[in-house]
Amino acid sequence: MRLEADKECLVCDYCGNIHYPEANAEGIRVLDEPSKVSCPVCAIPLVHAAAGGERILYCNHCHGTLISMGVFMAIVQDMRSRRDTAAGSAHPINWKDLDRRINCPQCGRQMETHPYGGGGNVIIDDCENCGLNWLDYSELDRIVRAPDREYTRATRDERNVT
Repeated sequence: MRLEADKECLVCDYCGNIHYPEANAEGIRVLDEPSKVSCPVCAIPLVHAAAGGERILYCNHCHGTLISMGVFMAIVQDMRSRRDTAAGSAHPINWKDLDRRINCPQCGRQMETHPYGGGGNVIIDDCENCGLNWLDYSELDRIVRAPDREYTRATRDERNVT
């Protein structure tokens, strides 16, 4: 099986069969083709994966994801549109995560560690130089399941009008 460029599938060169691996609980389709980039946490090769119709890199050990900043919001929006409901309760932010320092798996520079401003109460790591976000296990899911602030504000405004 061969990884099809920029797609969420593998293709058999012998019979032409196309295989779409099942998405995991977080909605990530793990393609299991090793990349040339190693996990910044585990130091093992990341594998190609897909989320929200976009290609990402994924760690089979710690389940972290490396996502290009250019497609990050498109992934979040697509995955939100496929979710039935938002998370029942918000997780508190773990401020100790700000103390962790990891290096960008692409350029080796120290990644910026900061709270993600879009909901989900997560601390993310990013490399402005390479345009990459690193999210630990469940952080993408928490962002996707976080209540949409615009929807929440609109719903609140509708209740105040009636």
